[in-house]
Amino acid sequence: MDRKIIIEAGEVLSEAILAESQAAARIWNSLPIESACNIWGDEVYFSIPLSLSLDDTAKEVVEMGDLGYWPSGKALCIFFGPTPVSKGNEIRPASAVNIVGKIIGNPKIFKGVSSGTRVRIKKAG
Repeated sequence: MDRKIIIEAGEVLSEAILAESQAAARIWNSLPIESACNIWGDEVYFSIPLSLSLDDTAKEVVEMGDLGYWPSGKALCIFFGPTPVSKGNEIRPASAVNIVGKIIGNPKIFKGVSSGTRVRIKKAG
């Protein structure tokens, strides 16, 4: 099943595909979601109304454009570069995240988002 989503963060508009995982399915089923975001290095994160545990997709170092669910903060994270705890060019979350999807296109557009911006996620189409 193709789970394409639209992410709006202020003036920034992006598409993403949710993964084939239980966590991603739970996120899909809870859409639309709207929340104010925070910025942490080159990561946008915002709380979502789900409480999920780490699963077999969990990683401590992620790829550019990954969407992660961060159980410690009950938050969805968009990774587009190094964070304050990264070593070198790696992209390292504060703690392990479940990989729940991937940005389509250039994730660096999220550099234009500032803390407190309203983020909306909805199903595409």
